[in-house]
Amino acid sequence: MNTPKNFALQLGALISLYVSITSLVTLLFSVLTLAFPDAADSYYTVDNATETIRFSVAVLIVTFPAYLWMTRTVNQIRRTENGAYLTLTKWAVYLSLLIGGGVLLGDVVAVIYGYLNGEITTRFILKALVLGLVLAMAFYYYLKDAQNYWQTHETESKRFGVGAALIVLAAIVLGFMYSETPQEVRDMRIDDNQVTDLQDMQMRIEQYYRTEDALPESIATVYVGQDVPTAPEGRQGYEYNVTGDASYELCATFAHDSSRSDRVALAPIGEKNYDWSHSEGRWCFERTVTERQ
Repeated sequence: MNTPKNFALQLGALISLYVSITSLVTLLFSVLTLAFPDAADSYYTVDNATETIRFSVAVLIVTFPAYLWMTRTVNQIRRTENGAYLTLTKWAVYLSLLIGGGVLLGDVVAVIYGYLNGEITTRFILKALVLGLVLAMAFYYYLKDAQNYWQTHETESKRFGVGAALIVLAAIVLGFMYSETPQEVRDMRIDDNQVTDLQDMQMRIEQYYRTEDALPESIATVYVGQDVPTAPEGRQGYEYNVTGDASYELCATFAHDSSRSDRVALAPIGEKNYDWSHSEGRWCFERTVTERQ
């Protein structure tokens, strides 16, 4: 059993296990953050949770099946060769349990710290339960594995694997329920890019006004020798309309409300010219050129 190939398979299984556990825990923690909102959460907390869900789902889809395959392969080799773990492999198992346990204990500290830092009790209790369940399952399996228990209890080993797979699958489904679809994410990115285009237009319009003491007649005037930004394919074109001697509006079509964007910053109080919040659909930002302070 202690050949380079088998040792590499066992080591690969352990690495993919801890990557999967970390991703599973962070995925479930992020789902709990969104499922049990807290008035103390900032916008960035919510945005980070959705980003973490998407990344954790991607990691689990790749690493957990790899873990199951490598573990199954190692167990089959041990059964056919009637092989127990030899010294080097057993040391690798116990060492990985020690290292992985230390890393995951860091998650325990983070959960407790979050509670002490004001996290709502319900979310704290659920996170603690999730962490306890995942850790208990992993350590139980490998403590038994080091004792060669699964070699004589193959049916129980398969049931354990199926149970773990169902838990991971349920977590992935929850992740999809609490995160946007790929198309929604794409649409929000396009919305963000449109805001960037409009911000550039505003900067150029205001520079032109301070130089010429008048608003440009068309947006092309401030892009001499350069391409004028255009709306993405499938979106209605940008509009620039003069509404007064020093006032104008910039219009674009958005797929989503700006509350779902990660690029629309809150404007300072009283600074309407820097407010880029918008609703879904066609939206015009009203602007008035002010004297430079």
